[in-house]
Amino acid sequence: MSPATPLDLAHAEMETSDASRLRFYERLADAELFLLLDGEPEGDQITPRLFPVEDATLVLAFDREERLADFAGSAPYAAVSGRALAQMLADKSLGLGLNLEVAPSSIVLPAEAIAWLHDTLGSAPNDVEATPEELLPPAGLPEALISGLDTKLALAAGLARYAYLCAVRYTGGAQSHMLAFLDPVPGAEPALARAVNEALVFSGIEAGSLDVAFFRVSDPLAAELAKVGLRFDLPEISVREGPGAPGMDPSKPPTL
Repeated sequence: MSPATPLDLAHAEMETSDASRLRFYERLADAELFLLLDGEPEGDQITPRLFPVEDATLVLAFDREERLADFAGSAPYAAVSGRALAQMLADKSLGLGLNLEVAPSSIVLPAEAIAWLHDTLGSAPNDVEATPEELLPPAGLPEALISGLDTKLALAAGLARYAYLCAVRYTGGAQSHMLAFLDPVPGAEPALARAVNEALVFSGIEAGSLDVAFFRVSDPLAAELAKVGLRFDLPEISVREGPGAPGMDPSKPPTL
């Protein structure tokens, strides 16, 4: 029996609380999925196999290639990220059958659930300017947020060296918590800010906020961050031979 996948584990917990349901959708967005097609891809054009069920239409996707093969045998498919698939399906008002009949995480997600996921992923952080006056150890943050940040940043391989979470008091007296990235790759700042925003949203914290900042290791504040902050190490990027899987870049999803 193959090991349980992150989606299997999240699905097993999703009925226990609202927070666990949010974690399932977060794992779905982060997953690499294998979408069952009607024919071979033609460039960036793909045609999913459609399954009419009652008053809805589904596409089918699986989180392991062997699971797709167990369901459909030898069949054409496209590898896409969960967030890219949510974007494509929301535009077409299609639902998703995930791992149907072949895994513990077998579930049907209606078009409304996919549209909610797409809208949730589309929520963007706000840009503000403020000057840190004092940095302090983080305090009082929910464990769900710490765990969510740890999981999310583990997926941000190669985008920065590491990050520190700390409490901060700004010039003018405003107080907050801040996640500071050290030596981000040029151009990676928006992706890192979105990742932090998603960790906050999917942690289930209502009206929560978390500031994101970017510094060089040579910046004077970096030493202070190291003294008081909770450190998150980002993995080094793993280099794959050959081109990446089509559809795994959410900014360039295939066209249905």
